[in-house]
Amino acid sequence: QVQLVESGGGLVQAGGSLRLSCVASGKIFNINAMGWYRQAPGKQRELVAAITSGGNSNYLDSVKGRFTISRDNAKNAVYLQMNSLKPEDTAVYYCYADLLGFRYWGQGTQVTVSS
Repeated sequence: QVQLVESGGGLVQAGGSLRLSCVASGKIFNINAMGWYRQAPGKQRELVAAITSGGNSNYLDSVKGRFTISRDNAKNAVYLQMNSLKPEDTAVYYCYADLLGFRYWGQGTQVTVSS
């Protein structure tokens, strides 16, 4: 069993920053991709950023230049640095980890950006 625990969400004013963290624990061997999705009320879940075990990353167009994804393989952790936040970034953010053909999910952390 693999568990993902997220932290770092909260309330911030537009233009502010937050850093999300997600740490995987349990029976972990080699984690492949890790990343972050988000889901705003009434909208579909969307991929925000992903990073491979080798460090290659990709981003949702609307967050490019503002968000940075990183990971620490030794700690089985993935991070999302979010700068210049906008009200439209408000959502529940979920981390995931791909391991042995399965995708594991965190419980979600709320990010609210006030205008």
